[in-house]
Amino acid sequence: MLTVLIDTNVMMVALSPRSNLHSIYRAFINQQFTLVVSNEIRTEYEEQIRYRYNETVVAEFLLILTEAPNVVHTEPYFKWNLIARDPDDNKFSDAYISSAADYLITHDKHFNVLKQMGFPVINVIDGYDFQKILEGM
Repeated sequence: MLTVLIDTNVMMVALSPRSNLHSIYRAFINQQFTLVVSNEIRTEYEEQIRYRYNETVVAEFLLILTEAPNVVHTEPYFKWNLIARDPDDNKFSDAYISSAADYLITHDKHFNVLKQMGFPVINVIDGYDFQKILEGM
């Protein structure tokens, strides 16, 4: 099973049943991949869901993150500081490295710097490429 981190910008879009990326959220619910979260990532998800959706959606999503068998919690103890242009994004790259994930899914251009690094290797793809991977499974 694939292990992935999903940047907040993709997760917020994928939550909506009207989104063309909603199949990512459905695949998560159907346990087609393992989602990695840290406390920082969980907090950012919660803040952004609360901003965009109602409290019922927030409560349901947080419950899923707590109880789903395909969620792995990690706490990076080393801060790589790989994304200088937006240091807040480093929470995702640090969690990726600490979890040995397969992909980091994002639509944020700040992550492009990770594609050019020789070490550590971080496989950054967008949500549409991840959908194609899921369809091929």
